Amino acid sequence: MTSSPSPYPIFDADNHMYETEDAFTKFLPEQYRSAVRYVEVDGRTKIAIKGQISEYIPNPTFSVVARPGAQEDYFRRGNPEGKSYRELVGKPMRSIPAFREPEARLKLLDEQGVERTLMFPTLASLLEERMRDDPQLTHVVIHALNQWMHETWSFDYENRIFATPVITLPIVDKAIEELEWVVERGARAILIRPAPVPTYGYSRSFGLPEFDPFWKKVVEADILVGFHSSDSGYNRYTDDWEGANKEYLPFKPEAFRLVNQWRPIEDTVSSLICHGTLTRFPQLKIAFVENGASWVEPLIASLKNVYKKGPQMFEEDPITVLRRNVHISPFWEDDMSKLVDLLGEDRVLYGSDYPHPEGLAEPASFAAELTNVSEEVKAKILGGNMSRLIPV
Repeated sequence: MTSSPSPYPIFDADNHMYETEDAFTKFLPEQYRSAVRYVEVDGRTKIAIKGQISEYIPNPTFSVVARPGAQEDYFRRGNPEGKSYRELVGKPMRSIPAFREPEARLKLLDEQGVERTLMFPTLASLLEERMRDDPQLTHVVIHALNQWMHETWSFDYENRIFATPVITLPIVDKAIEELEWVVERGARAILIRPAPVPTYGYSRSFGLPEFDPFWKKVVEADILVGFHSSDSGYNRYTDDWEGANKEYLPFKPEAFRLVNQWRPIEDTVSSLICHGTLTRFPQLKIAFVENGASWVEPLIASLKNVYKKGPQMFEEDPITVLRRNVHISPFWEDDMSKLVDLLGEDRVLYGSDYPHPEGLAEPASFAAELTNVSEEVKAKILGGNMSRLIPV
């Protein structure tokens, strides 16, 4: 696997690992073992959370996966023929060691011309929503995942691969304990689900003051907070419209649900601003990864309108807050120059989403496509801005 060289160092803000079957269970205490199981259904292996079989990822073992970049053409020109997802992704491939372990991945990064990268989990994005009614269990399983991630990938591999441990927030004291645990082991970035925080019987925004002790610790650790696209639980709202009770399935798109698919990200950004977190903690480093950028301009317009009508509801201009704290790694096919105009050149990050099918097969190839910004801005997008957020 080789790629066209980039004239600037690439710090890829969006790479992924494929978890092994024991990622959630190897360190799970015995009394919780039944909460996460792999089961056989009609000859295929599925994952079951709390006894419920999930179709969220068709093959949760990742023994066979879609080819990296299999959907590049789809995202470049659309789908005028109306092909199915299976037709779009084509023939799958066997997982290779570079998808599973850091030493092999580091060699692949060298071949690809990528200097450093954030490394997000894949299957982990289903956990929190499917355990939302049991906060204690959620914390236990997430800690087991982080133990596996640290053992398998470390949180800082050769100062080049930065795996992102997950921090779940239902019980604030436990979230702080987990944060301290991963920071002690070298974490440079963490992953938080862009969704309301569930607790016993209700949910609430992590932007509320009750979470300030956690955010204070994040600032003290000088750690990057990544909000990566996930199952944010918004299916329950679309279910209200469709009279259904369906699991969120990212690989089975439906028109009505796609129209509103970035609402969780809008709400996440809005909560951090409107509930005051980013004003109380102006040093917080926030990055939204693989959530696109189509929501940014409408959100700015909404915040401007609300601020114009009710400035007394804000401690400072919300657009100032947005442009100070928020960084965005959009889809590779998004208009980077437009996002630079909206947020500023220091707030835009490049992420390839490798090795997912909707990402780029050759991450460094994006350098040649980034032609509508200056060379200085190109250098920042490709790696300079990430290097500021996670310095060597």
